[in-house]
This record gives sequence, structure tokens and C-alpha cells, in this order.
Amino acid sequence: MNQSRSRTPRRSDATRTAILDAARERFAADGYDRATIRAIARDANIDPSMVMRYYGNKEGLFAAAVAIDLKLPDPASLSPDRAGRALVTHFLTMWEQNEVLTALLRVGATNEAGAERMQGIFADQLLPLALRVCPDPEQAPARAALASSQLLGLALTRYVLRFPPAVALSPEEIVAWLAPTVQRYLTAPHPA
Repeated sequence: MNQSRSRTPRRSDATRTAILDAARERFAADGYDRATIRAIARDANIDPSMVMRYYGNKEGLFAAAVAIDLKLPDPASLSPDRAGRALVTHFLTMWEQNEVLTALLRVGATNEAGAERMQGIFADQLLPLALRVCPDPEQAPARAALASSQLLGLALTRYVLRFPPAVALSPEEIVAWLAPTVQRYLTAPHPA
């Protein structure tokens, strides 16, 4: 193999990156239903056939554009009594740094494909953490869903709807308010 070839990015890699960047912006701005392959291709300065070549259809493009690794803490390294604080801090950092999450939330609230993508992220990434810290593994799905309701509610009010009081809160204030609630959802005794 030619070593110079392995060091330089392939043209197709640059094209895929341009498509995904344009798709993320378009899905965030227009939502899933209104975003079109033509508009995304125009934003990426390529022919629409290239989008279809790489991703097959709009659903395939959406799945690739919002492939998200939440980079949650390793459940084995997480102290059960600090799980709420760790999750709120982690998610807040992710929301502040990653507009893809905002796009996914917007689309997930209005479109079945987006909702399915959010459900997959929940099942694959958040549920294992809840299984590790909650006192009864059978309750882990419900507890993880309750924790998600707090985290997604914050994201909706702060980053999508942009309620002024939610936007005005400092990250430290958000952690102080939300962490105890998320902690209770994950580890408190089941209410009788």
C-alpha cells in the first residue's frame, strides 16, 4: 500500500463529512419532515445523487447524521450515590457542546424516525448505567425513563424552546437543582 495514500484523506471522506455537517444543520433548522435531500446537497455543494449514493435515502442520512455516542461514564466506575450528579453534569456538558443533540431532540419530538433514534440511544447507552446503580434491576427501565424525563425536559426548555429563566441558569445551578431529583429516580427506594 502506498503510504502517502494512507495519510491523505480520501475525497469521499470529505464528501461524507460535508453531507453530514449539512444534514445536521438542516435537520436542526427545519426538522426531519421539512429537510430535503436537495437542500442538504445544496448546503454541502454537491449533487443530490451523491447523498443517495452514500446514505441511500433520507432515513439513512438521518441515522448517520445523528449517530451519537453520549460518552457516558463507565457504569463500573460510577459510584451509585453520585450517579445523579454525574449524569446531570455529563448531559449538561454534552448539550452545551453538541448541537447534534438539540437537532435530535427537535426531530425526535415531531417525527417517528427521530423518536426511534432517541429510544435506541436510551436503550443502548443510558439503560446500562441505570442497571448498574439502581437497587432493583427490574426497575431500571422505569428509573432510567424518569431520569431521562428530567434531562430531556431541561434540554427542551433550555436549548429548544429557550425559556429565558432556563437559559439564564448557570450550569452549577442546574446541577444543584436537577442532580438530587435524578439521583432519587435512580437510587431511592421504590415508592409504595
